[in-house]
This record gives sequence, structure tokens and C-alpha cells, in this order.
Amino acid sequence: MVTAAAPRRRVLTVMARREEVEFFLFIAPWLIGFFAFVFGPFLASLYLGFTNYDGFHTPVWTGLKNYFKLTGDPLFWTSLRVTATYAMVSVPLHIIFGLSIAVILNQKVKGLAVWRTIYFLPSVVSGVAVAMLWLWILNPEFGLLNMGLRAVGIVGPKWVHSTTWALPALIMMSLWGVGSTMVVYLAGLQGIPTEFYEAASIDGANAARRFISITLPLLSPVIFFMLVMGIIGSFQVFTQAYIMTSGGPGNATLFYVLNLYRKGFLEYSMGYASALAWILFLIIMGLTLLVFRSSRFWVYYESELTSAE
Repeated sequence: MVTAAAPRRRVLTVMARREEVEFFLFIAPWLIGFFAFVFGPFLASLYLGFTNYDGFHTPVWTGLKNYFKLTGDPLFWTSLRVTATYAMVSVPLHIIFGLSIAVILNQKVKGLAVWRTIYFLPSVVSGVAVAMLWLWILNPEFGLLNMGLRAVGIVGPKWVHSTTWALPALIMMSLWGVGSTMVVYLAGLQGIPTEFYEAASIDGANAARRFISITLPLLSPVIFFMLVMGIIGSFQVFTQAYIMTSGGPGNATLFYVLNLYRKGFLEYSMGYASALAWILFLIIMGLTLLVFRSSRFWVYYESELTSAE
């Protein structure tokens, strides 16, 4: 027996199928781009890492030869050391400076919107433009930084032309974009209920105690996010070193990705470069998992605090 609801169900089924077709049609350009330019090369690099491939001829399977070659390659260890040093210094500096600026700009200060804009604007400038700008600032002869130091009687270093100061110069330069992290911290700060601070003030807690006991715990998810993103970004530095130093002087700024680029596109050793890329992937994944594992000891979510109460 056919009920009155049967035609309605058939109509709903036809509409649902039509919506499914429309959905896949709309996302088809993204799917094609993902498989053609992301997932496809991802799998191809995994295969090429086990081959001898110059980018022109047919890849020749060599097994783990490229990975064994890494252990005896001094440039691999140099690039890994340079990148790790950069990450260990720049990531904490970004967190400290970004959070400090956000805390200041979260107060009731005159011209707050103007100051927020001033701090954020540098982060929207492209990487190549920033590198060219800092080449001028860090010029040992007529750069703005050394000219300012000479004005107070200090002889500035040669910065990117010095094996000692080249990497610190790039670390200092990385703080140029701290405004982007400042915005994220500022959003997190404004999400903290003011009632917590009012209750702490009534209990006699000073500003330092309120910051340690309220701000940092409630902001820890944001700090956790910025720490993960900072680690990933610091191991992918390329533009600054490529434009400003080309890895020099004396390989002092030979970042990992720059070394990978040299192997693949200058020395035409695509198989070895693919192996380098996968080692980088494993390093970043390992560090990210380590941070995630540690998060249970220092990251506090509002839901957990509410349930604890």
C-alpha cells in the first residue's frame, strides 16, 4: 500500500542527491588542485627519496642510499644546526614579544587603534620586500642600524656579512612580523572574562600575580597554538636566507630548506632533495607531537577549569 508520505520521501531523496552532486561540483576545483599539486607531489617525493633522480631522466631505484648519504653529508648537519638554533631562539622571542605587546595594547591607552595598526602593518609586507628592506638596514657602511649605533659611539658589526652576526641578524629581523602573533594574543586576552581579574583584585592579588595566575593559564591554549605554528614556520625559513645571504657567509645561514633547494634545483639531485624533505617532515612531526604530548601539563582549557570547579 502506497502512503501519502511516499511521494514526499522520493522528492526529498531526489533533492538530497541533487545537493550531493552540486556539493561535489563546487568542491571539484579544490579537490583537483589538492590531488594534482599537494597529495600527488607528496607521494611522488616519497618515491623519489629512494631513487637517483636528476629531474630529467628516469628515476633509478637506489633504496636507502639517499638516507645513508645524509649521515655523511656535512652540509646536512650544518643546515640542521643552523635551523635548530634559529628555531630555539626565534620562537620564544616571538612568543615573548608578541604577548608583551598584546598585553600593553590590551590596556586603556590613548590612540589604541592606531598603535595596533602600527604594530600589525609590517606583518602584511611580502617576504622578498622585507628582505630587501633589511639588507639596507643591516648594511655595515650606510645601514640605518649601524648609523644609529655610530651616533652613540658604538661601532656596529658587519651583520649579514659576518659569520658571527649573520644568524643573529636574521633572528632579529624575524621580529619584524611579530604583529601577526600580537593580534592572536590580543584576541585571546579579550576573551578572558574580566570577572576573574576583579575577584583576584578583591583578594589582594597584584598585577604580576594576576598575570601569572589568571592570564597565562587562560591564554595557554593560544600560546600552545602559536608555539606549534612557530616551530613549523621556523623550520621552513627560506626567503630571508636566499635573498639576503644565499646561505653565507661560510654557511652561517644555510637553513635546511635552502640546502634542500640547492640540492634539488641547483645540483639537480632531486632524489636526495626528496629524502631531505622527508627527514624535515619527520623532524617537524616529531617536534609537534612532543609539544602536543607536553600540552597536558601546561595547557588549560576553560572547560577543564569549569569542570574542576
